[in-house]
Amino acid sequence: MRARLLDDSEDDDPILSVVNLIDVFLVIVAALLIAMANHPLNPFAAGDLTVIRNAGKPDMEIVVKKDGRIDRFRGEGDAGVGRGVRAGTAYRMEDGSLVYVPELEVPAGRRASP
Repeated sequence: MRARLLDDSEDDDPILSVVNLIDVFLVIVAALLIAMANHPLNPFAAGDLTVIRNAGKPDMEIVVKKDGRIDRFRGEGDAGVGRGVRAGTAYRMEDGSLVYVPELEVPAGRRASP
C-alpha cells in the first residue's frame, strides 16, 4: 500500500507540467531554426541572389546578396529625371544585339560632331 501512495504523489507533481512546456518550446525553437536556415537571404547560404520587393511602387527596394555581402537599394518615390548626363547612345542591330557608342569628351562651349 505504501508503494501506491508514492505513485499518486508523483502524478501530482507540478514540476512535470513545466518539463512538458519546456519540451514544447524546444520543438518550436527547432522549427524556427529550420525555417531560418531555408530563408533565401541567409548569409550562410551559397550563391548570389537578387530580390525585388514592392516592384513598381514608390517604396520599391532591391536586395542584392553577392559574395556574402547584402546590399539594399531603396527608391526615393520619384523618377530619376535630371540626375545625370548623357553618356552615349545604344543601337540595336539587326541580329538583336546592342552596341553602345560612348559620347566623346567635349570641352565647354564646343559641340561634338556626329
